[in-house]
Amino acid sequence: MKTRKKINTMKISTTILKIMALSMKEARDILQNKIYILVVFVQIFIIMGAVGLVAVAAVASDPALMDQVGITSALNVGLPEDLKGSTLAQYFEDEKLTLNYYKTTEEAQKLLGNKLVAVVDVSPSGEVVAQMDYSNAFYPVASTKINNAVEKFNIEKRLKNAGLNQSQVNIIQNPVNLQIIKINQDNEAKILLDSSYFVELIYGFIIPFILLLPFFLASNIVTDSVVGEKERKTFEVLLMTPMSSYMIIIGKTLPILLFSLIQSLLWMGFLDILRVPIYNPVLLFLVLFFIGLGFIGVGIFISMLVDSTKEANSAITLVLVFATFILFIPLFIKSDIFQGVFNFIPTVLMVKLASSPTIKPEIMLYLLPTLVVSFLIFIGTVRSFKHERAIRL
Repeated sequence: MKTRKKINTMKISTTILKIMALSMKEARDILQNKIYILVVFVQIFIIMGAVGLVAVAAVASDPALMDQVGITSALNVGLPEDLKGSTLAQYFEDEKLTLNYYKTTEEAQKLLGNKLVAVVDVSPSGEVVAQMDYSNAFYPVASTKINNAVEKFNIEKRLKNAGLNQSQVNIIQNPVNLQIIKINQDNEAKILLDSSYFVELIYGFIIPFILLLPFFLASNIVTDSVVGEKERKTFEVLLMTPMSSYMIIIGKTLPILLFSLIQSLLWMGFLDILRVPIYNPVLLFLVLFFIGLGFIGVGIFISMLVDSTKEANSAITLVLVFATFILFIPLFIKSDIFQGVFNFIPTVLMVKLASSPTIKPEIMLYLLPTLVVSFLIFIGTVRSFKHERAIRL
């Protein structure tokens, strides 16, 4: 009995050593691949660009954030000189807009779209007329601020027409002096930007995109692991080694899966530096492991069906386009009808895990389809490899 256990232990050790030897060889090949190293560095620029664009979009759509950053002062509004010192001008200044006065409205209109984002005047009937540059990137914020100022001016005019003086008007327009007292600040999640739009985009799209990016880019690299062997005429040598098909697949899958997971963990750390907290990292790592296993398994499976790197890259690109549609489209669809199905999509699951410090038990149920699909892809890959092995030997 002891002898049998000893033999089984030796077999397991030998199997592990063989897999590790193949994995080390694959890892060296990957690290010597200049294209793969370039792809890793390209990810840095892609991720920084994505986060930067979301931050800019959040600032550009949030008047309060623009005030904090100081961009609002760059929004120039043209007014005729006879409005200087008026309450309308004061309301514009309260909105932190920069006012430029001109002798006539026609003079100001010539600079609209160049120096000025808007030109405002009061018609003979007393109505405020605003002409705006719709092509300006900050048009939404400028429009909101101008509308706020004009609304206050119109309310003031109606109140004065009703017989109220300026002091009474001010009391009515500012009835409550709200003072916010923050409590439990030690447990407050530090976000890069205090903007609901930023938080929605960063958790609802950017985080799944960033964490899955290494696996998308690695899918093209993994095809070279098999197709490259065919083109270098070393595939038959690999098939003749004393290793089972499972051992070979694991040996080829493990390095690229490990490298991709390490990159995803680094991007988590990068987001943490940017003060974007990532909750439930262990469960996220588990989800990424199975998604990565599925992507890499598909890459190897495709490699079994083709004989050139060009064909493999074309096929994997089509698969990635389809996968992108399946994974990311549900993030932008708000539907009560399909929400039950969307909960099983890995990216939707990633959003829930990354954005919430507390998780519900059914989260593990939502993980099951990803686990099953990845397992089936792995089994299919091994069978395909066995078939290829039988044909070539």
